[in-house]
Amino acid sequence: MEKLNWITTFLPRFQKCAAQLDRDLFAQQHLEYKAGNWLRSVVLKFQSPSWINNSLKAKPFNESVFFGIWVNEESVQQGKLHYNIHALKLRELTGYKVKSKEFADKFRARFKRFEKQWPNVRTDLGPLTLMQGWVHFDENNLEALIKTLSNQFLEIAFIIDDLLMERRKMNL
Repeated sequence: MEKLNWITTFLPRFQKCAAQLDRDLFAQQHLEYKAGNWLRSVVLKFQSPSWINNSLKAKPFNESVFFGIWVNEESVQQGKLHYNIHALKLRELTGYKVKSKEFADKFRARFKRFEKQWPNVRTDLGPLTLMQGWVHFDENNLEALIKTLSNQFLEIAFIIDDLLMERRKMNL
């Protein structure tokens, strides 16, 4: 599928899925989300404001933790919908004292009991990718899969909140 064509096909579908999610349900866990085109991928990204630096110098994918559901040109051709949780430059996350490897190890230990719910998941990718996996999709089930993965993330987002709270600097 030609580059522009796959983006113009999938971005509106991701945006439609985002619009159909229960914003109040996600807001109860202080989670915000939006669909967009980043890093040559169409992404639905979930994040709590407490998981990112609010600095004007902060870049969208730096100094933060976020969950993403995404496709790129290759995954579209393979019929794979990817998902992952990234933890980037946590040592620079304002208000917290975080060691990336230790944070990743603690996340994975707590995630273990949820692992079976996540198809094709891996947790052995280094401290920047806390977990990553994929599911097969076709024209008929893409939106349902995005909604399912989004709601599954609601069930594990507390792990990130808890781990960051444990690492909150007391003298703010």
